[in-house]
Amino acid sequence: MRWDYLNFLWDDDVGTMMQPNIVKIGCCAGFSGDRYDAGVPVAEALALADGPAYLMYETLAERTLALAQIQRRCDPEVGYTPYLADFLRPVLRTCLENGIPIVGNFGAANPPAAARRILALANELNLSTPCVATVEGDDVLESFGERTIRSWNNDEKRDLTGSRIIAANAYLGGRPIADALSDGADIVVTGRCTDSALAVGPLIHAFGLQHDEWDRLATAVLTGHLLECGAHVTGGYFADPGYKDVPGMASIGFPIAEVSADDIATITKPPRTGGLVSAATVTEQLLYEIHDPSAYLTPDVQLNMTDVEVEDLGENRVRVMGARGAPPPGKLKVTVSIEGDFLAEGEIGYSGLNALARARLAARTLLERIELHGSNCAVRCDIIGAASIHDSIYSRRWQEDSVPSEGDYRVRLAGSTQNRAEAENVAREVLSLYANGPAGGAGVRYCVTPRVHTLSSYISAADIKPKITFYGQRK
Repeated sequence: MRWDYLNFLWDDDVGTMMQPNIVKIGCCAGFSGDRYDAGVPVAEALALADGPAYLMYETLAERTLALAQIQRRCDPEVGYTPYLADFLRPVLRTCLENGIPIVGNFGAANPPAAARRILALANELNLSTPCVATVEGDDVLESFGERTIRSWNNDEKRDLTGSRIIAANAYLGGRPIADALSDGADIVVTGRCTDSALAVGPLIHAFGLQHDEWDRLATAVLTGHLLECGAHVTGGYFADPGYKDVPGMASIGFPIAEVSADDIATITKPPRTGGLVSAATVTEQLLYEIHDPSAYLTPDVQLNMTDVEVEDLGENRVRVMGARGAPPPGKLKVTVSIEGDFLAEGEIGYSGLNALARARLAARTLLERIELHGSNCAVRCDIIGAASIHDSIYSRRWQEDSVPSEGDYRVRLAGSTQNRAEAENVAREVLSLYANGPAGGAGVRYCVTPRVHTLSSYISAADIKPKITFYGQRK
């Protein structure tokens, strides 16, 4: 059915593609740790539907790409999302056999290696060889070098002299994704791009949107913004029992957007899945991570959402319309990742009679031990169950008497230092409580983690030249 429809779109009389009335985009991941099986009902629903349809995977956070760059330096065949095959294995056959292109930023620091892994996966599954396109050009560390990037201003006004830059990537827009789809890609693999670009690219391609169709591009960005966090908009991050109840959380359905040619986006989810799509869930995601609703800046368009209307149609369908667009800024945001300090962490639990007193003694002992060593490590100690998240940076509330003496408490020590050996010594102090007391400590875990710091800088959009490369069987 889907291929018949796509053939119908081709107008033999004029030799051009006709624009569809509705384009569907399903989101199958909102971050790299998302559920592998979330895409299955989305892909199945799109396969049964008429009209052009696409799947998108959003798997990059700010620091994720820096960590991927470190992995690539150790092995040139990694550096893409390590869960790439786990995400695609459940849906690849359905998508290829039903003409549903997949777009994902799972290329991270190494889109070519990701493309090769996808081709290998298709071969493992005995599928016909797909056409995989990579979009590169976001890696400005590769094109400009550390010395130049250190000279750029950054929002944090930090002097980068002497800092080791791990990664620096510009946020690309949806246009190169659209170009790859227009040239026949079944799967488009990107590195850093805006999250919304994963939906903007397919909508530019499907509707043939021009560079200056600002309102239509604004609707595309709005759609991508609603989809980019996966189950956020279908009730996942919305759920709060007794206040905002959401059914079927274990089988929550991931979102599908139906975007019409007259700039209306309808958000829904696959049938027979859990979750909730309502005016409230959509409005909450609409405002998620928005600084200025009148000027949401992207490489494709400046989105003004102040006139956006959200209408609940019932049965998990919500209509969104009224996005307005203006020309985008001439600069692209660049996330610069530098080597940071070392985070030392350790935890130990105390429960039962007089548990709080023993946890307090453990915390005081840890702090005294670190002082005895003359450590320069900046530390804080919390007692989870007594006071932690709502405590101040000085973490002193666990010493107050308003907490029950019996219960389950967990002491957490955290420290920050530039010296790895010092960090390991601090974390190991928690382990030593096993035998040195107080009584009844259990469930110790401790670790040292090197940290990556990120900064925001900007580059002229004219200085970025996206590059598209094709792998596999090109149509």
